[in-house]
Amino acid sequence: MKLEVTELGPVKRAVRIEVPAEDVAKRFRDVYADLRSQVHIPGFRPGKAPLALLEKRYAKAVEDDVVRSLVPEYYQKAMQQAGFTPVAVDLPPIERIKIKDGAPLVFTTTVEIKPVFELREYKGITLKQDKRAITEEELDKAMQVLRQQHAQIEVVKEDRGVVEGDYVQVRIEQVEGPNQPAGFKPESHLFRVGDKTQVYGLTLDEAVLGRKKGEAIQAGQEGIGTAWGMVQTIKQKVLPELDDEFAKDLGDYKSLAELREKVRTQLEQSLKRDIEETYKDQIMKRLVDLHHFDIPESLVQRELDAMVQSERTRRHRIQQMISHGTEGPQEGEKFDVRKFREESLPTAQQRVKLGLVLEAIAQKEGVAVTDADLEYECRQMARALQVDVAEVVKMLRDGGEDAVEDLKSRILTEKALQFVYEKTIIQV
Repeated sequence: MKLEVTELGPVKRAVRIEVPAEDVAKRFRDVYADLRSQVHIPGFRPGKAPLALLEKRYAKAVEDDVVRSLVPEYYQKAMQQAGFTPVAVDLPPIERIKIKDGAPLVFTTTVEIKPVFELREYKGITLKQDKRAITEEELDKAMQVLRQQHAQIEVVKEDRGVVEGDYVQVRIEQVEGPNQPAGFKPESHLFRVGDKTQVYGLTLDEAVLGRKKGEAIQAGQEGIGTAWGMVQTIKQKVLPELDDEFAKDLGDYKSLAELREKVRTQLEQSLKRDIEETYKDQIMKRLVDLHHFDIPESLVQRELDAMVQSERTRRHRIQQMISHGTEGPQEGEKFDVRKFREESLPTAQQRVKLGLVLEAIAQKEGVAVTDADLEYECRQMARALQVDVAEVVKMLRDGGEDAVEDLKSRILTEKALQFVYEKTIIQV
């Protein structure tokens, strides 16, 4: 095999591959021999058809078959001989490759390769200490959040009107306008005043404010219609007292002080994780800034593809929450993929560079992905998606070899980043 490599750029090469004539001839003989044993031609016993007749009838199909078998095989040999690690390959279409029995097969492919670069010092990166700590004020706020989470909704007993924050049940007796449902019947609706919840397209907050139980309400808006009804029930959120009894109700706590210390520990653990992530963000930026090399455009485009898919998934989830009434009003902004890719390009480039650096660190330090790593990641994904681990494994298998390799690559870079983090020096 003859090989010619032309440099088209720092990470792009044109590779001219010439398959020897004798190898081409042998592959033609093999394909025709296989064809002779399979086809049935009238007037000839199986396996006895003349080669000339086979060439006349099946020449084009045989040529295509030879090309399909030789091109991938010799492309792989060429990459090994050239010492390339290709990240993208542009093989010429089969129909454009000319082949003739007894003559060499010549084709040219364009490949993008991983950049070769020198690792800068990554052990002992120094960072300024993050001195954040949980304050008493933050702990007090956390206790109030806990109190809010365990509040009770109780019927208002005193004779008063509706105020903001109340939970009100109204019975809609009549609806007029374009939003009037077919076959309308009076029905009750419960909502929190201030949330701007819509009933038949109308917001009832202003209509119920100040009204007492049993009083009539009317809500209307031009172009939407009018609704009439009555306040049936007024409820309010009642917060529990922060005392020892509250602590005991929440679990195996003997006092409010014990519960408070538990909450403090949880806040400190969360802060510790946040500080670690902050350190890692600084490390990743430092690694990108330390290394200067060209990156393959195909990897950048692949990263942009992943970012687009992630953004589409995020928007879909928001739309689902909106449709279930758990989010604010829909923005209605169409996803401009081209604009998103343009704005995300610098981030994609940084991610690709960081991935290549971390991959090089992993290779140098002998960091590898184990079966235990894959099992752990599958369990984490299953927990996040709220599905069985078997379902995650099936999704990976359905995604093919690329899906598994992408997962392994992500785990590898995370382990390499953890390695660098553990070698980092935090300046006090």
